[in-house]
Amino acid sequence: MKNKRPNATNKNKTFRETEYIVKEDIELLPFLLQTLNNQSRNSVKSILTRGQVSVDGKVITKHNHPLTSGTKISIQGNQSAMKERALVGLEIIHEDEDILVVEKEAGMLSMATDNGQEVTVYSQLRHYVRQSNPQNRVFIVHRLDRDTSGVMLFAKNEKTKQYLQENWKNVVIERMYTALVEGEVKKEKGTITSWLTESKTFKIHSCPFDNGGKKAITHYKKIRSNRNYSLLEVNLETGRKNQIRVHMEEIGHPIVGDKKYGASSNPLKRLGLHATSLIFVHPTTKKRMKFTSKVPKKFIKATKAQ
Repeated sequence: MKNKRPNATNKNKTFRETEYIVKEDIELLPFLLQTLNNQSRNSVKSILTRGQVSVDGKVITKHNHPLTSGTKISIQGNQSAMKERALVGLEIIHEDEDILVVEKEAGMLSMATDNGQEVTVYSQLRHYVRQSNPQNRVFIVHRLDRDTSGVMLFAKNEKTKQYLQENWKNVVIERMYTALVEGEVKKEKGTITSWLTESKTFKIHSCPFDNGGKKAITHYKKIRSNRNYSLLEVNLETGRKNQIRVHMEEIGHPIVGDKKYGASSNPLKRLGLHATSLIFVHPTTKKRMKFTSKVPKKFIKATKAQ
């Protein structure tokens, strides 16, 4: 859209019901994002989901509901009352009736540990979906380590969760990560295959032959490198716990910041692993969907020519 300002006239800013008149054809969510441009995308979506928006007197919650010029939009509650508690360390990048796709920052747990007191991606999303209906639920489908950033997928009902977990290999087309590892990787690309087992101290150990562990296959391609660090594109054929971290140690190039698996440096002050791309078939619509997250600039800067 060419206009930067909202395509509406505000007739009443002071009362709890604020009214707008649409000036051009547009869908409801984009209109609200323009009109409530001092609020976050997640906050605006919550306002819509909770049924606070009426179109010509009828409550509408659909994000893509079409609006035409002259349509009257009413929003219940003043803007300060509509503000939501900000999501910390994550952003919702897609939502529909069955799934949530989010972008997680490094340092945020996917799901609570035994004490259950820490704020996590899961706990925040559970609060988010319950704002529109206390009965709503959210289900974790796969996890990222605390210090791994990037794209995560959640289910919004148990049927979707079960389908995704039971058909994960067929549903997921690509899970691509970007890894910053120690040293200059000489091979341009390679594949690592091993069998992984977990010790009593929760460390994953790799074995080159079948020892009864879980088979793990990792493909990698070098993007750039200098004598200190290499930036790799890593694709998972299997999704085992700590798989990339273990396999990078195995080839002699541990992920930076990963002291547990052999790293001696920490230039990023975090783990050098980012979930960059997730491509999958939607469990309900069967459409191919792709979600990406930009590689952190620090990863790229560390591998500049020296």
